[in-house]
Amino acid sequence: MPEIELEEGYRPSEDEPFMNERQRDYFRRKLTAWKEEILRESRETLAALQNESENHPDIADRASSETDRAIELRARDRQRKLIAKIDAALQRIEDGTYGYCEETGEPISLRRLEARPIATLSLEAQERHERNERVYRDD
Repeated sequence: MPEIELEEGYRPSEDEPFMNERQRDYFRRKLTAWKEEILRESRETLAALQNESENHPDIADRASSETDRAIELRARDRQRKLIAKIDAALQRIEDGTYGYCEETGEPISLRRLEARPIATLSLEAQERHERNERVYRDD
């Protein structure tokens, strides 16, 4: 899909039609840049882990290194899951469902999408979902 021209500093506004071509392109670019940043950080982490793999003679150094490695691997797993959510959001842009609540079908506010571009629920639906989660978790 060809990119449209977005003027410098463009931000989606309530004054224009919701999820028009400019807004879709804006969020496509935002999501793609976020994904590229995560992938770059992931490559840097992987390089650091490979360089760190030398054998530490001191047991405390070895334990510290293993702890650092476990933390990095957990972070990479979270990043992998986040990339999957970004890819799903990009797919929703392509199929025309991006920006609409999966539960109600209503538009998700631009402010929420700006803060969390992978959002699939409106703020109200998300809050309802979290309240229900708390109720069932307390049982």
